[in-house]
Amino acid sequence: MGEYVLEMNKITKVFPGVTALDGVTLKVRPGTVHALMGENGAGKSTLMKCLFGIYHEDGGEIILDGKKEVINTSKQALDLGVSMIHQELHPIRFRPVMENIWLGRFPMRGIAVDRKKMIQMTKDLFKKVDLDIDPEIRAGELSASTLQLVEIARAVSYNSKIIIMDEPTSSLTDNETEHLFKIINQLRDEGRSIIYISHKMEEILRIADEVTIMRDGQYVGTWPAAELTTDLIISRMVGRDMTNRFPPKDYEPFPRETVLRVKDLCSPLPKSFQDVSFHLHRGEILGIGGLVGAQRTELVEAIFGLREIASGIIEKNGKAFHVKNVRDAKAAKIALLTEERRATGVFGSLSVLDNTVIASQQKYARHGVLQEKKRYQAASEADKQLNVKTPTLETAMQNLSGGNQQKVLIARWLLTDPDILILDEPTRGIDVGAKYEIYTIMLDLVKAGKSIIMISSEMPELLGMADRVMVMCEGRVTGFLEKDQFDQVEVMRLATQFMK
Repeated sequence: MGEYVLEMNKITKVFPGVTALDGVTLKVRPGTVHALMGENGAGKSTLMKCLFGIYHEDGGEIILDGKKEVINTSKQALDLGVSMIHQELHPIRFRPVMENIWLGRFPMRGIAVDRKKMIQMTKDLFKKVDLDIDPEIRAGELSASTLQLVEIARAVSYNSKIIIMDEPTSSLTDNETEHLFKIINQLRDEGRSIIYISHKMEEILRIADEVTIMRDGQYVGTWPAAELTTDLIISRMVGRDMTNRFPPKDYEPFPRETVLRVKDLCSPLPKSFQDVSFHLHRGEILGIGGLVGAQRTELVEAIFGLREIASGIIEKNGKAFHVKNVRDAKAAKIALLTEERRATGVFGSLSVLDNTVIASQQKYARHGVLQEKKRYQAASEADKQLNVKTPTLETAMQNLSGGNQQKVLIARWLLTDPDILILDEPTRGIDVGAKYEIYTIMLDLVKAGKSIIMISSEMPELLGMADRVMVMCEGRVTGFLEKDQFDQVEVMRLATQFMK
């Protein structure tokens, strides 16, 4: 084997209206973890899709083990020893886990599938990656994080010499991330190469041997991970100094006027949120902190009419309001940006135009007929205001980067003219440059007198953007912190208050 197991030289890929890759080079050594970094839209996933045969490059060459290859299909990539764990998981939910893993390569006994052998193969595979899952459980019964680990096991099952991992920890807990790193170290020791795409700096610096950085579809450079720091990575990713990760709050705060009052809110489920009380003020960002399982998402979904409420009071501008469904919440001028952008926010096959106006569609109808001109004008102005980068409004939503998709979703809800905007993990899976843009949008909104509830699992973001922080643990509020009381240790203390 030569110095490199993979060479991608001067790869170019053009889509209608946009050059996604402009002469990008990537060289990966055998038995290493090679991180691929860049802002959303830098071209990382596109480059990997060229390697995995989903896209075909328009220029350049791919060399595997010293031999030039033309990869036209994913099956061909797998046959050449390249497997990929995609950012978006699409399991067949009503079929067993083992069938999802061995799909297209079931062990046969004559003309029938050898289920007994498949169960044993799955058990052996799970043992190898230290997973304790019943091979016959349906995929739809597993959590997003467990499915992610199953997907990693599936990639390992191909015995590939190169495994591409696209944001593999986006839905994993800290313990599950540690488990993944253990698997990665094991694979590296076996001589396999990992191409690891992530926005999480600390992860990269910990697990990677080398780091390649891309910007705007171009190659910036490759460095040993040991020579890099978080600040160096950020400046090379965005091409500008990002010393200040949060925009300055250059406006006078509003007098404390309560716009939302929640008192003793209880879920009908005993292990969900119980006895939650808080106030939200006009022109304020109220941060909600806590660990996985704190029931933060469940709480805001209940306020938005997506979950049942057993008891408690919700008041908007001093008047009690009863929320039975999303229609009630929208009528009360409340909007919710959901946590799982891909699962519950984005309509991938629909255009940017449709995705922008879909929540306010009735505004653009006359006698039951949609007025295309009005829809287009509203979407155009909203997306322009939020600096959405898209070739046209007719572009399919799935072709936009994560950061631009998130801005379209914010534009969608702003068109409903809300007083209160609930943002659940608004910058998850988004690079530092796009984060800054979203933070700027948030500050512009509160400057205009709107109020924001922001759930964030990123401590710097929580403390950097919020005016006050409410901390939850296992469904209960454990405390409130004012700006002058912000302290990471105190947030963690409150977030673990009821944990045994």
